[in-house]
Amino acid sequence: MATNHFSFKAGRINLYTITLVTILCAAFYLVGVWQHSVGKSIVFSNGNYACTTVAATQNSTADVTVDLDFTAHHTASDLKVVTKVRDIQLPPCDGKFSEYTPCEDRERSLKFDRDRLIYRERHCPVAGEILKCRIPAPANYKVPFRWPESRDFAWFSNVPHKELTVEKKNQNWVRYEKDRFRFPGGGTMFPHGADAYIDDIGKLINLADGSIRTAVDTGCGVASWGGYLLSRDILAMSFAPRDTHEAQVQFALERGIPALIGVLASIRLPYPSRAFDMAHCSRCLIPWAQSEGMYLIEVDRILRPGGYWILSGPPINWESHWKGWNRTTGDLQDEQSKIEAVAKSLCWKKLKQKGDIAIWQKPTNHIHCKRNRKALNVPDFCKGGQDPDTAWYTKMEPCLTPLPEVSDIKETAGGQLLNWPKRLTSVPPRISNGSFKDITAQNFTENTELWRKRAAHYKALDNQLAEPGRYRNLLDMNSFLGGFAAALIDDPLWVMNVVPVEADFNTLGVIYERGLIGTYQNWCEAMSTYPRTYDFIHGDSIFSMYKSRCEMEDILLEMDRILRPQGSVILRDDVDVLVEVKSIAEGMQWNCRIADHEKGPHQREKILVATKQYWTAPAPEEDNQEKQTSSES
Repeated sequence: MATNHFSFKAGRINLYTITLVTILCAAFYLVGVWQHSVGKSIVFSNGNYACTTVAATQNSTADVTVDLDFTAHHTASDLKVVTKVRDIQLPPCDGKFSEYTPCEDRERSLKFDRDRLIYRERHCPVAGEILKCRIPAPANYKVPFRWPESRDFAWFSNVPHKELTVEKKNQNWVRYEKDRFRFPGGGTMFPHGADAYIDDIGKLINLADGSIRTAVDTGCGVASWGGYLLSRDILAMSFAPRDTHEAQVQFALERGIPALIGVLASIRLPYPSRAFDMAHCSRCLIPWAQSEGMYLIEVDRILRPGGYWILSGPPINWESHWKGWNRTTGDLQDEQSKIEAVAKSLCWKKLKQKGDIAIWQKPTNHIHCKRNRKALNVPDFCKGGQDPDTAWYTKMEPCLTPLPEVSDIKETAGGQLLNWPKRLTSVPPRISNGSFKDITAQNFTENTELWRKRAAHYKALDNQLAEPGRYRNLLDMNSFLGGFAAALIDDPLWVMNVVPVEADFNTLGVIYERGLIGTYQNWCEAMSTYPRTYDFIHGDSIFSMYKSRCEMEDILLEMDRILRPQGSVILRDDVDVLVEVKSIAEGMQWNCRIADHEKGPHQREKILVATKQYWTAPAPEEDNQEKQTSSES
């Protein structure tokens, strides 16, 4: 009986509990239904999720459908990174610095030896001498003409120098016309224009089959030779010293033609060995036969196996020109004999001399050259010592750079390159032959595809980069394999590829084997170029690379110096680094924003997009006023 009574009570308790839970569940359900009747509910419409808003009235029968937003709402610009950021203000420099080139400063150069033009080499300011201000554009500076019009015209206000229009008047380099300069394409040795002169070269060697892609023009003047080669798919690196012929390289860059300030003196040119298909000198006034032929030895280092050296001007065709050159026939004949002897000692073959043009060809390998070395005596082959690709403050040596070994006389040392444009995407010989143990053919192919995607992402971030023709001169501060430049090859622009001397791999030779151009650089120093050289600057992890080497603001000030007003910058780096970069860049009055990596917001690497504002030095009547800071439409 007791047991039955206990069971009855337990059953009643369970029934009460179940009833109570049921009532509470029903109540919560009704409350929930009521709340959703005046709020939002999720429906599935046409196979897509949508959000339906229901009106808070019993009589409403209309539904309003809004697509769900699945995009990330916490982007790079919203990141609250705990970083100590300084409030930095970098003022404008005095207007007298508008054409300041720190490492080719005239006053500093006078302290150095004039022998072999050493005083015209790079001599950079030391700590304490570096300007901590922004280089101004000249008053009334204008956005340059667009290519190809820029090849023929430049604004006088951008390069306010008439010296060359007077000094080179008879040579038709440049003419001053009202508010602009006109470049007729003339030169000392091509009175009928650069195009006609190049046609004459094309009758002697093949310029049309893509076997010649990269060229170097020594003592380039205003770089008309390089400018007119571009229409033939030949990319020339032009250089000239900053000397009494004011603004040669500045004019070249203003025209949209690749160029650097440079000189053949005592240190190697900043290019790797076997870089150029063709080297050129048109009355460049370089003493080729002096100093034991050192300058031709340097040309040999950077010339590709089978490459050409072209010389026009003294002493070539001296029989016709000696009176105009104000030199004796004996002097000119002696100079030509010495040049011929140096070329022969380098194992070059003189192909042709026609009219004012002489052409030599470097051998495709050194098998015969080594066999004949005892008869030729000098120069001897370099033995060990310096890497032939090392060329940053590297002293020239009076020895012949040996080509890579081959097993057959018909083999091209270092590997045969495909003709342009196939060489751009084919695996470069320096990679395929295993020169870099950590860079394989697969790495190269993947890198090319990676930068194709990145360049497309950049164009989505910067509409000026996406606009064909808006930018002409581009700089890549850390190029690696040249993938960024390769991705933009179909755009009307050129890229100066830089391999920092601090990079893990010296890949500038790879870049040249792709048919692109570039130079070495230490970004703790200024670049050998004029202010306002580039329309766009790109840097991949450049500030992480130099984090412990020099001041971040010094690198940014150098970027500001060489960037044109209204030009853009894209930097990719760790987000903490970019936050600090952004604080300094804003102190230089750049407009900046940090955007997400192309793979999305979860990557620590971000992208900084910046634009330099338009501002200039004051006009002469405003010398006592503040710098002009207006914007240009």
